[in-house]
Amino acid sequence: MSNARDEYGDIIDMPHHQSEKRPHMSLSDRAAQFAPFAALRGYEDEISETARQTDKKFELDNDTAALLNERLHIIIESIKSEPEISLTYFIPDNKKEGGKYVSSTGKVRRVDEIQRFIQFKDETKISIDNLLRIEGKIFEYNR
Repeated sequence: MSNARDEYGDIIDMPHHQSEKRPHMSLSDRAAQFAPFAALRGYEDEISETARQTDKKFELDNDTAALLNERLHIIIESIKSEPEISLTYFIPDNKKEGGKYVSSTGKVRRVDEIQRFIQFKDETKISIDNLLRIEGKIFEYNR
């Protein structure tokens, strides 16, 4: 093999060309050209979504359903006093089976038995069919 200086001697000491029309690219921008790229767009999001945990909705037993029904009637009877209650209820997940249980506290504005929801004064509507628990001081007085 011959020496590189012998083969490329005529060009090896020439100055590096700089374009007069385009600005000089920074080293970080040049390096970014060779950075890895995602060949499958959204793949990482799909993996994260698959790994995301959801809760299963509990099927209420007869005793719990009866207790919820009794407490709903107490709320309806005292609706004018705007009782403050805490509800634990299920929110179904939009993307996969299951969902999550959350709790909300507020003063009850109305209970709609036909469309089956409880509405708080702040306009929050909660489906009666997704209730797990109803708690509040109002139930202590009605025992």
